[in-house]
Amino acid sequence: MIEARHLRVLRAVATTGSFSAAARALGCTQPAVSQQMKALEVSAGTPLLVRTGREMRLTQAGEALVRHASGILAGLTAAEEEIAAIAGLRAGRVRLVSFPSGSSTLVPTALAALRAAHPGTRVSLVESEPPRSVEMLRDGDCDVALAFRYAGAERDAEWDDLIVRPLLTDRLVGLVPEHHPLAESGSVTIGDLADEPWIAGCPRCRRQLVEVCEAAGFTPRIDFATDDYPAVIGLVAAGLGVAVLPELALESVRPKATRTVEVEPRVTREIVALTLPDLAQVPAVDATLTHLALAASP
Repeated sequence: MIEARHLRVLRAVATTGSFSAAARALGCTQPAVSQQMKALEVSAGTPLLVRTGREMRLTQAGEALVRHASGILAGLTAAEEEIAAIAGLRAGRVRLVSFPSGSSTLVPTALAALRAAHPGTRVSLVESEPPRSVEMLRDGDCDVALAFRYAGAERDAEWDDLIVRPLLTDRLVGLVPEHHPLAESGSVTIGDLADEPWIAGCPRCRRQLVEVCEAAGFTPRIDFATDDYPAVIGLVAAGLGVAVLPELALESVRPKATRTVEVEPRVTREIVALTLPDLAQVPAVDATLTHLALAASP
């Protein structure tokens, strides 16, 4: 079988006129050129070169092979460049999925820094809460998932074989109307809010709220449930209930007509970036994880 590397050597010998000159042009040794030419002649089944004095001359078969080699090598180079372009494009494209409070706080800072450091990298963003975001990662619908899980809760077994990049610990705080009797308390227990109507968040947050309240001896009366944090704040401001929100969520909105209070027992959630082991080797994905971590650092 004729190999492309042998054709490149043959063309170099034909162009330079000698093994030594071809070796210099190719950046290898003269014995290496000689060996590859012998291998090519074995594959071709006929002599391709004859020595005339200090120079090498192509035989008729050698001339024919060089003539075809130019087209073959040109086509191979074009194919290699096209494949490299496709591979580079994919390596420079990252699909990110994030929960809303992460999208409005960590993601903008991270992506701005990523674009400045790697202008050729393109990132797309869609929003989804875990566990759906983790399912999207596993289904191949995204490359990086910004997700969270609550401290003390049962660890998600589905994360065990993922690359988990811890970003920060986010504390939940209480939110009450500005004229609420506890608005100036600074700190309350969850039991102090047992008789209040509640505004709850996403399904995972809602489940966590119910578990914390039941551990304190009561079941919360949830009058409203919404994934939209500004809506939660608006409902609290209107005096329609109380809520607990992640501090991260409060960074991106202005909680008008409300007051925040610390809530005991302390409830936190771990913010992480997730990807698959194979994807973690892609430079653009690794860079995205790095800049998310930098955006989360104090």
